[in-house]
Amino acid sequence: MSNRPAGHAARSTVRPNSETGGRAPIRTFLRTDDGIPIDSVYELGAAVYEMPSDGGSATESAGRDATDTVFVVAHGFTGDAERPHVRRIARALAAYGAVVTFSFRGHGASGGRSTVGDKEVLDLAAAVAWARGFGHARVVSVGFSMGGSVVLRHAALHPGTVDAVVSVSAPARWYYRGTAPMRRLHWLVTRPTGRLVGRYGFHTRIHHRDWSPVPLSPVEAAGRIAPVPLLVVHGDSDAYFPLDHPRMLAEAAGDHGELWLEPGMGHAEHAADDALLARIGEWVRARTH
Repeated sequence: MSNRPAGHAARSTVRPNSETGGRAPIRTFLRTDDGIPIDSVYELGAAVYEMPSDGGSATESAGRDATDTVFVVAHGFTGDAERPHVRRIARALAAYGAVVTFSFRGHGASGGRSTVGDKEVLDLAAAVAWARGFGHARVVSVGFSMGGSVVLRHAALHPGTVDAVVSVSAPARWYYRGTAPMRRLHWLVTRPTGRLVGRYGFHTRIHHRDWSPVPLSPVEAAGRIAPVPLLVVHGDSDAYFPLDHPRMLAEAAGDHGELWLEPGMGHAEHAADDALLARIGEWVRARTH
């Protein structure tokens, strides 16, 4: 019997599950609608292996929990599915469901070149479809920084494919250069020398073409997600995007959005501690069950 649900899987391998101590995950290269291979990993959550209270087997418990929640984690720019901070996110969310991690185009083992949030919506769409194919009742997208903008745009452009959205440290608008880190990022993306630094210094292959057309902005997307619940998380010490960004996103989301401004938190995955990730897991459980 195949473990590979529909999701444009090109090939699949497995490796020991050192994160959760459970069954070996499934590793697959998904094919996006524009033909880019995306390195993706599916891992059963830790809860899948809990013994049921009625004395049934762990296998029976796994069968019941397989219809619950799967998180699809969208990493930030220059990250990938193997980076330690992404693996830590996956371990924390595994307490609340299964987890799919993947590398955006131009990152890690995935093909193509990064478009810094534009075509990456197709990468997430392939990962979400693959996650849904495992039979879970709920699919939740969780994105960080660039990935935070992608989960917003994906939910707006592909309605009905996710059951909740969590956007952490995301921009509200494009072309923001108001902080030193964002000015450095724009140099990395727009200059030939910067793209060389991206390739060899950050192992990220960046596309040389400008956006054409300019994609739907995150704040426009946030206004189109309802009735899907949206959680916007942002640190008040974020060096990349000041607090007007999360406030704009939450305001656009209206009654279906919730804003957490985290005291002392910096930017994206590195700044999201285990306590915050547990709160996110509990928020998802409360909003989707």
